[in-house]
Amino acid sequence: MGRAYQNRKESMAKTSDMKARVYSRYGREIYVCAKSGGPDPSANLALRGLIDRAKKDQVPSHVIEKAIDKAKGGGGEDYAPARYEGYGPGGCMALIECLTDNPNRTFGDVRLAFTKAKCKIGTQGTVSHMFDHVAIFVFRHDDEDAVLEALMEADVDVTDIENEDGLLTVFAPNTSYAKARQALTETFPGIDFEVDEIQFVPQSFTTLGEEDRVLFDKFMAMLNDLDDVQNVYHNVELG
Repeated sequence: MGRAYQNRKESMAKTSDMKARVYSRYGREIYVCAKSGGPDPSANLALRGLIDRAKKDQVPSHVIEKAIDKAKGGGGEDYAPARYEGYGPGGCMALIECLTDNPNRTFGDVRLAFTKAKCKIGTQGTVSHMFDHVAIFVFRHDDEDAVLEALMEADVDVTDIENEDGLLTVFAPNTSYAKARQALTETFPGIDFEVDEIQFVPQSFTTLGEEDRVLFDKFMAMLNDLDDVQNVYHNVELG
């Protein structure tokens, strides 16, 4: 079916400031995940997947351990998820996921990014209905049928599976993430996920003109500079 998704794997940053921002985002997400679902990765599959992803992105072990220890202590910052959405340059759609300890500050910062890009932030539901909230697993495997059978036996409703030269991409409902991950790791020991996360996948894409693309790049840069922003999803065709 060719469902496109955004491979948001962070490349290793070249400057200490950029590295610190990547580490901070992972640390904050690991802390929240461990605090809400438990600090034991063997019992909290979402945490286990997040730790694996952090290690692949070369986040130091002490950053991961510090976030988990903070969650064990029960203190620390009281981060809450926040999601903002709206139309960006050229009418593109954008979803911004945040973790914040000050919603008023975060909303103001995100709204300013929209304003400076000559766009307007919307209300909840403005564009989210045009995205599918899905769990995505990408890994190398030569038997698509065996993968599909393992997931079906685990009662995972696979919405799509693609095979491109032995690289499988599995899409499932976001609510089935833990069940799907457990089925894959137990059935195929040593499986190495290239992508293992929950994303918002746009149902359609748009192409921007030169002027709108400049504004879009500015918009994305401003959002990525915000400490509270964890993920940005959009429907712009970047190819």
